[in-house]
Amino acid sequence: MKIIDLRSDTVTKPDRGMLDAMMRAEVGDDVWGDDPTVNALQAATAALLGKPAGLFLPSGTMANQVAIRAHVMPGDEVILDRESHIFRYEVAAAAVVSGAQFNAIDGDGGVMTAAQVAAAVRPIDIHQPRTTLVCLENTHNRAGGTIFPLDELRRVSAVCRKHKIPIHLDGARLWNASVAAGIPLAEYARHCDSVMVCFSKGLGCPVGSVLVGTKGFIGRARRGRKLFGGGMRQAGYLAAAGIYALKHNVKRLAEDHARAARLARLIAEVPSLDIDLAAVQTNIVIFDCARTGMDSEKALKKCAARGLWLVSFGRTRLRAVTHLDVGDAGIERAGKVLRTVFR
Repeated sequence: MKIIDLRSDTVTKPDRGMLDAMMRAEVGDDVWGDDPTVNALQAATAALLGKPAGLFLPSGTMANQVAIRAHVMPGDEVILDRESHIFRYEVAAAAVVSGAQFNAIDGDGGVMTAAQVAAAVRPIDIHQPRTTLVCLENTHNRAGGTIFPLDELRRVSAVCRKHKIPIHLDGARLWNASVAAGIPLAEYARHCDSVMVCFSKGLGCPVGSVLVGTKGFIGRARRGRKLFGGGMRQAGYLAAAGIYALKHNVKRLAEDHARAARLARLIAEVPSLDIDLAAVQTNIVIFDCARTGMDSEKALKKCAARGLWLVSFGRTRLRAVTHLDVGDAGIERAGKVLRTVFR
């Protein structure tokens, strides 16, 4: 039985073209800064995002944490959304490695408003931590791949500039936001001081993220990467996959979005399942099986027995993520499995 793996867009495997590019890569020692393929990927990504410099890292989590460390001092406070990846899925790393405290805000669908951010900024007071960073996420994983509205991003940026607080954008799936909204990557990035983009999700690479910002910021981040053990040697073999992905796998994200919309419609046709179709904006589909009487773990097992792999996103919520390794036929088959399991 062929598995339809919709657990995440991280499960993709390099295609032949990407593997060939990796094998042909010219490499050096990136810790010394002389791997030409890494340098090319860093420069290309920074240019796309309109920033002066970039840094290649093994993972999005490390990139986020390196960014936080480069922005804050121990005892500082970071404002972020309570459902954000940094808060939910990065093992309290900012507290452990940067000595930072989180002020988690309840955003609406992953969106913290400028008014919420302004209200959360600490007054200057020796009894309170300093607010020194705001972290945003676009697209927002827990909200279902929703796009952070550009107008609200501008307003948040204005608040932060007023208080001289930098913004870090967890843009692991910023590619998806840009393609779906038709807004250039640099337009999102210009309102943020640092941005992380991930190559191992929708772009199909086996590993890697790039962090961008000013040259001074990236200098601090490079030191943090070394401290975290993220300095790699002949990393050009990995960076070559990223260069290939920029050429071949960005525009095709629209196909993933169309397939997610199709899957969402198939789910909406199952009477016992609940889904908010308006929330399916990119490649993530979240739905609820509470009315079936099953919890998500039981539902996962039933789906897996029929060849469909999903993940639990709560007691009765399930998540599916479309990606380049599952085509139209796989989506239709996924819909049939869901109709069978939840009939």
